[in-house]
Amino acid sequence: MDIKIAIVDDHELMAKALSGLVQRFDGYDVIFEVSSGSTLIQRLELGMLPDILLLDINMPDMDGFEIASWLQIHYPQIKILALSMNDKETAIVKMLQNGARGYLLKGCKPQELKQALESLVKKGFYYTDYVTSQLIKSLNPDVNNPPEAQYALNDREKRFVELSCSELTYTEIADKMCVSPRTVDGYRESVFQKMNVKSRVGMVLEAIKANLVKLEAS
Repeated sequence: MDIKIAIVDDHELMAKALSGLVQRFDGYDVIFEVSSGSTLIQRLELGMLPDILLLDINMPDMDGFEIASWLQIHYPQIKILALSMNDKETAIVKMLQNGARGYLLKGCKPQELKQALESLVKKGFYYTDYVTSQLIKSLNPDVNNPPEAQYALNDREKRFVELSCSELTYTEIADKMCVSPRTVDGYRESVFQKMNVKSRVGMVLEAIKANLVKLEAS
């Protein structure tokens, strides 16, 4: 019996091209192509269950992360192969954490897609060397790198973060650092951007999580 494949991609041409490619592989049958998470759910609830789902990340109503997470709860037996243009470590790791069994870039060769499908059928997963390296790097950060290295913080920014994890006001932090409040504003904007946060509370939480600062027991 052929392995049933479904495709979720909001770019119709890409979905059609993928479908045509997979149909040429022996032993695989594309049972449907949809352009949104809501349409996917409708198909699944009608009993149209694929063995493998080729899933894009950037989607209109539900993105790939949300769809993968939903599938993990409702249809965990469906193996998800993420297909995306996004090669960022955060996207790769998040998709794998949300249940994807593999991650391919859309620029991959047809043979690699076939290899990925075969691996999903036989092993239940498919990780390229690149994906594996990103996953390992995320789960096992280099112990030789100081925590601030992951955010590319310089010494002054790191000092600003340390002082911000206290009850000092920004004006008092400026006094402590012997700089003007305007300079501290510059540190704040730079650190917020590098740490991808929008508030002092968010920065403090991120700093604690990343071991930039140590909490001392009272």
